[in-house]
Amino acid sequence: MKRMKLFVFFIIAACFALPASVFAEPVTINWWHAMRGPRGDVVEKMIGDFNASQTVYKVVGTNKGNYDETMNAGVAAFRAKKQPHLLQVFEVGTQTMMLSGAIYPVYKLMTDTGYDVDWSRYLQAVLSYYMNADGNLMSMPFNSSTPVMYYNVDMFQKAGIAPLSKSAPITWDQLGDITQKIVSAGIAPAGMVTAWQSWTQIENYSAIHNIAFASKANGYEGLDCELKINNPQVVNHITRLKTWADDNRFMYGGQKYQGPSAEFTAQNAAIYIESISGIAKLLKTVKDFKWDVAPLPVEAGTLKPQNSIIGGASLWVLNGHSKKEYKGVAAFLKFLASNDMQEYWHKQTGYFPITIDAYESLKSKGYYDANPFQEVGISQLNRAIPTKISRGLRLGYFVQIRNIINEELEQVWNGKKSPQQALDTAAQRSNDQLRTFEKTYK
Repeated sequence: MKRMKLFVFFIIAACFALPASVFAEPVTINWWHAMRGPRGDVVEKMIGDFNASQTVYKVVGTNKGNYDETMNAGVAAFRAKKQPHLLQVFEVGTQTMMLSGAIYPVYKLMTDTGYDVDWSRYLQAVLSYYMNADGNLMSMPFNSSTPVMYYNVDMFQKAGIAPLSKSAPITWDQLGDITQKIVSAGIAPAGMVTAWQSWTQIENYSAIHNIAFASKANGYEGLDCELKINNPQVVNHITRLKTWADDNRFMYGGQKYQGPSAEFTAQNAAIYIESISGIAKLLKTVKDFKWDVAPLPVEAGTLKPQNSIIGGASLWVLNGHSKKEYKGVAAFLKFLASNDMQEYWHKQTGYFPITIDAYESLKSKGYYDANPFQEVGISQLNRAIPTKISRGLRLGYFVQIRNIINEELEQVWNGKKSPQQALDTAAQRSNDQLRTFEKTYK
């Protein structure tokens, strides 16, 4: 009995000697995101790895629907003072988030919590999209992508067309010849389809050719900007696509990605312009033909094309939480940016690794030698120093503006408006949105 009491005494003494943190509940960090399906599984794995790596914090990830739904849920929660710590917001919501008064800037968070981050070791074409006018990072890039051109290698071989370069882009004229040959030979019902038509055929087309999408450096230099998409170069490009639509070199498959993706995987189109994040789905779903990736086309005579611009989303830290919780948020963001996590994210989803270190690590391991198509988007994004035009877009009510552009482009494809009429109307309707946004936030 005496020995038992002595044993209990030592156990109690040992417990008192342990720090209180051993028995404390971990600090909960809530992250609302828009990742579902396989991408959602990857996110949960990353969260699980962070939680397993330490005992002080516990990140809880919650899917809130698509990008629109997630952003709206975050706004509603903030108004109700029930906001999460982290909110994933797609790139078109950047201006709204910056001016919302609801955020704790990432650069300040990391400094305040003692992290000395070398931002020069991040992909600058990605970082520039989320920086304020002073060059400070406002949100942490997460799932960053850019559009590329997928093509059916088997169809190209049947048509006697050589594989495309993964570094040197073909011209739009060459693409017209390629699609004409494939359609004329009856190899595919259509030459090409494109997902996210505003992003790929106007936003990125403009950036690559250093054509202003909007005034005031694409909105970076003032809320009093106006859309410039009804310029001669873009009008000519849309006119070309309309001509191709009339002879089946181009097929309109829908505003987003589901329709175009289905047409490409069903081999109803030989070429598919889509985000690099489409790589993951194609790897899992396409089993009956070989495909490959090439950079987006450029206009003939373009000697030094600019970088393409990003899509995807970033992570915004919301105001209204404790210092202890923010330390956890910073620790989690640092964890996500680690080489292991960035390499895993890139391999599983196709999205960019956001740091140069992670990219160089993958390269040194021979990953891109074995998977060269994974490097096409990175090379395209980094082939030039971003200009004030090619660094991205900073527009208010950009969600509504994209919807307007999509609606007007559909008027072109169905023959109800000329490209000039549609783009003039799109610019005017979008400018009305911009003036409303300006009045609200100025």
